[in-house]
Amino acid sequence: MALKLRKDFDLTMPMAPGGQLPGDSAGESEAFGVGAPQIEARAVRHIGQWVAAVVILALLGMLAAAVYQNPFIDHRIIGKFLFAHLILKGVTVTIELTVISMVMGIVIGIALALCRETHNVVLQKFAGFYIWVFRGTPLLVQILLWGNFGLLFRHLDLGIPFTHLVAFSVSTNAVVTVFVASILALGLNEGAYMAEVVRGGILSVDSGQVDAATSLGMTHSQAMRRVVIPQATRVIIPPTGNELINLLKASSLVSVIAGGDLLTVTEQIYSQNYRTIELLIVASLWYIAVTTVANIGQHYLEKRFKRSSSRMAPKMERV
Repeated sequence: MALKLRKDFDLTMPMAPGGQLPGDSAGESEAFGVGAPQIEARAVRHIGQWVAAVVILALLGMLAAAVYQNPFIDHRIIGKFLFAHLILKGVTVTIELTVISMVMGIVIGIALALCRETHNVVLQKFAGFYIWVFRGTPLLVQILLWGNFGLLFRHLDLGIPFTHLVAFSVSTNAVVTVFVASILALGLNEGAYMAEVVRGGILSVDSGQVDAATSLGMTHSQAMRRVVIPQATRVIIPPTGNELINLLKASSLVSVIAGGDLLTVTEQIYSQNYRTIELLIVASLWYIAVTTVANIGQHYLEKRFKRSSSRMAPKMERV
């Protein structure tokens, strides 16, 4: 029997004579079990949580005061270089490296994930080998390898393989510049991680979706493109946002090859004026600002996909 709770019902409301609640009929009072002892509802107090919050806020305030009042930090230097031309240029390069490398990583990741799910053994092994190599070596090592690629191949030649006929030859350093080397290192490395993210999204889609698509006459690749990938996108978006933020911070590693990013510019400035802490605070503030914008974008993107997926979901009828 379904119970109907009145909006004006109060557990502390006094009982009327006969065990009925004021304004209630006899049937409604029996439904709530008249005759039982009066119940007084009280909110649960979370004293420990409030104490922890106060302690954390106090520690954060003490830390902020210690940094602000530190005599070894010149706040004028921070304000001077926060919006300096060189710093803004470094921020622009950092964003360019992140966006281009992320797009490159997504494309490579989708291709590798599809190779892992195909029935071609050669493609499966190649994708597995790629992921194994790029996930197994540190990103810093890969950046150094691409930055010194000219030491391995002095010239890039285009001609007939296994012959001495060369139609076109160019210096490696002229093609693989520092910016290109940074993108190659970040993008190829990100492709290995995005491959696992995309593959996880593909595996989240029920295998019956592919069977249904193939029964309609679609090939396996068409079923992946038209049926599986659109449904897996909702699962792929959240970890992709996390990968973007991680890549944004990892782009600072290209400073080892003077990639021209924010950290590279910061190091060049404090190597001249010796204000190391102030310049590192400037770089940290810009990294926090850019990652905050990325977090906000990820939040609204996830919200949009969640809303669209809820519209597509069939509505359950109440019994």
